[in-house]
Amino acid sequence: MRSTLENIRVLYFATNCAEPYVQIITVNNSKRRQSVCSSEGSEVGESEDDLLPVLCDHSQLLDQRHLERLAAHVPARTQGYPWQLAYSTMVHGTSLKTLYRNMAGLDNPVLLVIRDMQNKVFGAFTTEPFKVSPSCYGTGETFIYSFSPDFKAYRWSGENSYFVRGHLESLQIGGGAGSFGLWLDADLYHGASYSCPTFRNLPLSTQQDFVVQHLEVWTLQN
Repeated sequence: MRSTLENIRVLYFATNCAEPYVQIITVNNSKRRQSVCSSEGSEVGESEDDLLPVLCDHSQLLDQRHLERLAAHVPARTQGYPWQLAYSTMVHGTSLKTLYRNMAGLDNPVLLVIRDMQNKVFGAFTTEPFKVSPSCYGTGETFIYSFSPDFKAYRWSGENSYFVRGHLESLQIGGGAGSFGLWLDADLYHGASYSCPTFRNLPLSTQQDFVVQHLEVWTLQN
């Protein structure tokens, strides 16, 4: 089957997707949706750069190393598509309520990225935007991750379905047995990460109770 070629903007830290600083490269369209982790059906000489996301805004937290590891772990259906900054504490202030408001009306998977006061980077990928909900939401594609010190992704254990729960006063990701995989308060300032049955994870930060230095939420658009 003949594959098609497609021009894709690939400049990871452009401030706006429409600016002329975006580099245009031509890649095989069949590669765009392929997982970096997959060896089956991969083409010789394939570059991981072909699968890196296009960041439509500047990130204070994500560098090339972060992008390479995260791009390999998000679902294949989201790979190669633009990431749009939906919320940043440096841009929008520190308010969970504002975060929810910025998520309203969206219907895309999101990536939460946190850097704490110990300069540790960690977060979560969820299949639905964050919102206030009377019950848990999300799917088994949800995972939490940490770069502390090496990259580790904790996927769904199958033990429960406590993926995400949004309250006005807190955001909870993962749970069970009285603990949360990742928890943030209403000011997005204090957080906690404990081992939880949903992901059977280790704490994401070097301290189970941490203080947020900076936080970003990206929507993965398709």
